[in-house]
Amino acid sequence: MSQTLIELQDALAAGRTTSVVLTEDALARAQASDGEGARVFTRLYAERALKAAHASDALRQAGFTRSPVEGLPISIKDLFDVAGDVTLAGSVALDDAPPARASATVVDRLVTAGAIIVGRTNMTEFAFSGLGLNPHCGTPLNPFDRAAGRIPGGSSSGAAVSVSDGMAAAAIGTDTGGSVRIPAALCGFTGFKPTARRVPRDGALPLSTSLDSIGPIGRSVACCALLDAILSGTSENLLGEANVAGMRLAVPKTIALDGMDMTVAASFAAALAILSKAGAQVGEIAIPEFAQLGAINAKGGLTAAEAWHWHREPIARAGDRYDPRVRVRIERGREMSAADYIDVVTARTAWINAVEARVAPFDALIMPTVPVVAPRVDDLAEDAAYGATNLLILRNPAFINFLDGCALSLPCHRPGEAPVGLMIAGSAGRDRAILSIGQAVERTLRTANGA
Repeated sequence: MSQTLIELQDALAAGRTTSVVLTEDALARAQASDGEGARVFTRLYAERALKAAHASDALRQAGFTRSPVEGLPISIKDLFDVAGDVTLAGSVALDDAPPARASATVVDRLVTAGAIIVGRTNMTEFAFSGLGLNPHCGTPLNPFDRAAGRIPGGSSSGAAVSVSDGMAAAAIGTDTGGSVRIPAALCGFTGFKPTARRVPRDGALPLSTSLDSIGPIGRSVACCALLDAILSGTSENLLGEANVAGMRLAVPKTIALDGMDMTVAASFAAALAILSKAGAQVGEIAIPEFAQLGAINAKGGLTAAEAWHWHREPIARAGDRYDPRVRVRIERGREMSAADYIDVVTARTAWINAVEARVAPFDALIMPTVPVVAPRVDDLAEDAAYGATNLLILRNPAFINFLDGCALSLPCHRPGEAPVGLMIAGSAGRDRAILSIGQAVERTLRTANGA
């Protein structure tokens, strides 16, 4: 299933395939004994997915399609409620929790649109890491250089690998500090983090209520735009026309370019050169506020405080069942006072105002999504390496979450090379503009790279 949502929809409309065929193929890949399925999915909905696919085909035969995702297999992250199921969020600490009484709003919207929900995807426990490792459910391996055992990125790890391995046509994840964009970047796909308030979070287990957002991972910007329209309930399926020529793109030179490995640096430089040649006005700008973010969040920030609020009872009851690397980060919030939390909230408001003023003259910010290619799982065995790598990989995406902005990660590497993500970002509410800019950038890079 290596086609975009639009290509698959065209194949369905032309009768070259059916929803049942696509769903059976996705499930077969997920259940293959020699595949990643056992680590990608925490639960498969095989029976109900096939029933939904048959219903979708019957509707199409009658001349009715509900949306551009009608009949297409889609995976959902394991922190979205599905009525009748226990929402585990990649953990074993919630095994005794009651089943959800209703499905998450985004799940209902996907089902209403005719999407076939094939299963719930694995993730970093409780979404609290950008690496994608999970000691309870296993870690799905990055499709690039799989023999080397590279991380998929997180926390929406299974989401990205479900797409890469043809177990879903697209995936829905969450992004609190990069958890959609990081796995998309490291696995070679496109991921979109909307403005947090754009997509309802009802029925999604929270990490940080101030920063959580819900977005898609797919094979193109258009895939993400189609799904964003459904998730947000806007029905804005068509992107406005954007032209790279004359586009004003700002590269933050403060922090965001630090620590790039040779592969990322080369792909990023090549992408900027291609865009400049196509007529974009690309220039570096200083954003000193980026250098202040570490101090603002020094005591744990919004994520630790808000995660502790939700997890204090489960940790008291079943803390020994948590991944220790996740638990230690949540417990930082226990040490934060109400005054500490208010300090962060107040500082964030001033920080957002200052950054928005700096980026206002530009159409978008542009930077590497992640400064390094996916490391090997084995290289993160020691806690010190895990912690340092996690901070490095989360760094650039987290700028945009704290900004309350929106951002797209799209591939900028040449075919056959290690995946590298290019992040295109803007301030709050500019979601469709960023998607439109991203589509123009995607078209320019693909043409130049022969993809």
